[in-house]
Amino acid sequence: MQAAQQGNAAAYQELLRQSAQMLRPYLLKTLRSPSDVDDVTQEILISLHRARHTYDGQRPFAPWLFAIAKFRLQDHLRRLYRDKLRHAGDITDMADFLAAPVTQDGAGSEYIKETLSHLPKKQAMILELIHVEGLTSEETGQRIGMSATAVKVAAHRAYKQLRKKLVAA
Repeated sequence: MQAAQQGNAAAYQELLRQSAQMLRPYLLKTLRSPSDVDDVTQEILISLHRARHTYDGQRPFAPWLFAIAKFRLQDHLRRLYRDKLRHAGDITDMADFLAAPVTQDGAGSEYIKETLSHLPKKQAMILELIHVEGLTSEETGQRIGMSATAVKVAAHRAYKQLRKKLVAA
């Protein structure tokens, strides 16, 4: 960069080439489209060109470049999301859809409790402790006098039985 600041055209061309190579992996972490990566890389290189007189040769180049890259990337994302919001549908058009129930009939808590009642008592109790009270397998095992592994096995068997009952329903 210092040679480029002093007017060395070959050094400046090499600086731009190496900068573009450094920027691609950084931009690919955020941008999925190769054309977006190319566009933002060009914007960053233009910004580098315009701000090259502000570079302090006593400091490392990469942090200076990536500071510019960060701001250009933010600008690009702002434009991208602003455009997506501008073309988004009106929420009032979704009024009928939003008013529909979000759960299927028969999937309410009463139905689930009734289904749990068909399980052996210990399995039903294990599922209630884990999913209703939020206990871990270890805590559940301590409460009912089983090892954590035995609780996991019993829960797995209960899930299999519930799956069969729910699919049949």
